[in-house]
Amino acid sequence: MADSKFFSRGGPFFLSRIVETLGLDLPDGADGAKVLDDVAPLSAAGPAAVSFLFNRHYVAALANTKAGAVLVEAEFSDQVPEGCIALVTRRPYYDFARTAQMFYPEPAVEPGIHPRAVVDHDAMIDERARLDAGVVVEAGAKIAADAWIGANAVIDRDVTIGRGTWVGANAYIGYADIGEHCRLHAGARVGTRGFGFAMDADGYVDIPQVGLVQIGHFVEVGANSTIDRGSGPDTVIGDGTKIDNLVQIAHNVRLGRGCVLAGQVGIAGSTVLEDFVLCGAQAGVSGHLTIRKGAQVAAKGGVIRDIEPGGKVGGLPAVPVRQWLRQHVFVNGLIQGASRKVRRRTKS
Repeated sequence: MADSKFFSRGGPFFLSRIVETLGLDLPDGADGAKVLDDVAPLSAAGPAAVSFLFNRHYVAALANTKAGAVLVEAEFSDQVPEGCIALVTRRPYYDFARTAQMFYPEPAVEPGIHPRAVVDHDAMIDERARLDAGVVVEAGAKIAADAWIGANAVIDRDVTIGRGTWVGANAYIGYADIGEHCRLHAGARVGTRGFGFAMDADGYVDIPQVGLVQIGHFVEVGANSTIDRGSGPDTVIGDGTKIDNLVQIAHNVRLGRGCVLAGQVGIAGSTVLEDFVLCGAQAGVSGHLTIRKGAQVAAKGGVIRDIEPGGKVGGLPAVPVRQWLRQHVFVNGLIQGASRKVRRRTKS
């Protein structure tokens, strides 16, 4: 159960309400009036909690769970213990997330401008927006209804913040248009100057970065992540993209819809990631590349070439995953062989 000091719990809900919300069928013989008041993992769930199984490694925990209901795929439904209701679904983890949102919804925005916020008289703030203490909003900025700007965040001039978008404490947003229902977490930096300059023996000359950052709808930008503005074309982040903490996105990068970038990923300038590209933690992608739709980069992968649609790569430099694994096995074999030779020589 979540700590009530920090999280407000909704519900309780009838089982029938949860099943209806998820679009599932109420199991034969199940009591739709059964009351459920929380969500929890299999090992911690009590008789009034909803849990889930989506990884076969936890089948043993399923057999011993005390949960009142469990979201499971059909193949595991007969392993749900007596007294626990099996809610059969094709996507138990996804439906568990939706159930968890029922019990722990995001707090409602309480509109108002804190007395210690500084708002330029030329800014446009919807009456249903919220600005916390220390917020600075520059001239020409537009903040829509149900937006929430956290303490000490800076919204620079002419920036647009869409309906329902939240900007975390100490964030900076400049040279940007942000869509609706985005979440930009604490310390995020959007619209900072792109890393562009001409190199010469006479010195380095900065190239003016005169593009913007265009962020679509339902985008998440993690804490202390940075998105540089473009140098002429804009930097673009597509709808539904999820960006983890400490991610660097350089100028002119274009991310398609539904991309996922894990922590400490770096994308160099002018690279394009098409829709639904996934990058594992600490992956790096060189500049001026195209990563095609649905491609995946393993953690710590270093990409220096284009990737075809659906391609899966890993290693440094990144190669197709199967090749990367064969290389790993081969190198380990060489190391082990060399170690055996050393041991034999030592014994002799």
